[in-house]
Amino acid sequence: MVEEGWPMGSLFEELEAREAAARVRVEELEAELAELAGKLELAREGLERLRIARETVAEVLAEMTPERLAVAAAGPPIPGERVASAYAGAERQVIGVLTVPNWQPGMGAEVLPRVYRDILEVVADAPGPVRAKQIVPRIGLPAETGKIEGTRSKLKRLVERGWLDEDNPGMFTPARRRTGRTPNSR
Repeated sequence: MVEEGWPMGSLFEELEAREAAARVRVEELEAELAELAGKLELAREGLERLRIARETVAEVLAEMTPERLAVAAAGPPIPGERVASAYAGAERQVIGVLTVPNWQPGMGAEVLPRVYRDILEVVADAPGPVRAKQIVPRIGLPAETGKIEGTRSKLKRLVERGWLDEDNPGMFTPARRRTGRTPNSR
């Protein structure tokens, strides 16, 4: 009921003013939420990188012989120094960390970090070529643009290193091993 002396127009003006103020507050909160969501995504990515690093170090240490552990305890190799590789007994120059080695005959997926093994498994189990956005939910990640792009980058790395094929852009399949040719050569 409208109080006496309160003009109807003033009531609507007051309601419009309150609605405008509420709209501004909602927009401010949405902007804060978007900023926090971005910070949360960055924190999650940092956490994931640390988890992968910890798992990789644990895997490397578990595979090292006591002799190699002693050498590792002596300090890092000097860049350019020749060292024995854990991959197929080949020697390589130490330039940096290669988390996804080039595929070589006799090499199994166990040399790859967990997330790459998961990706290989999803691609191998698929009835045909798959896209990054199809793989993301199957490896337990949210279907967000950042996760899809990160997975696409990993897929491209697996193609470059001979673990997968990409016959059509964005469509990934298990690598067909060609005798006498390098992986993915045509």
